[in-house]
Amino acid sequence: MPKVHEGKLDATSRRFAVVVARVNSLVTGKLLDGALDCLRRHGCPEEQVEVAWIPGSFELPLAAKKLAATGRFDAVVCLGAIIRSETPHFDFVANETARGIARVGLDSGVPVILGVITTDDVEQALNRAGLRSGNYGWNAAMNAIEMADLMAGFGQS
Repeated sequence: MPKVHEGKLDATSRRFAVVVARVNSLVTGKLLDGALDCLRRHGCPEEQVEVAWIPGSFELPLAAKKLAATGRFDAVVCLGAIIRSETPHFDFVANETARGIARVGLDSGVPVILGVITTDDVEQALNRAGLRSGNYGWNAAMNAIEMADLMAGFGQS
């Protein structure tokens, strides 16, 4: 039987950074509320969470990189809402944001979670921020908790 590694959903002894894009703050504020609620409900004390507001989703990777490099956090959650408009700007921002966030996690070894929603309109964004389709901020925080625990477990194998 192979050895199985699986992260637990216990945030009591973990520290988290949450980076939030100010663009579309009506949506990202709700994503942040969901993420903080998830962390709290899984035992993370409020003083073990730091929130950084940044201008937009494109800036998420740089802020995440700086926070991951401090060594103070077990995971970094990146929250943003990129809503399609009439120009191809949406595609450039969405692609580079996702690519940058992935790179930060791979380069730093710290779980950096993509909690950026991409939608065609504000209604879809609000639905994914808790109105109808669950809260993607909550989901991102759950991923952060599990990955932080999983990564810590690898060091004990």
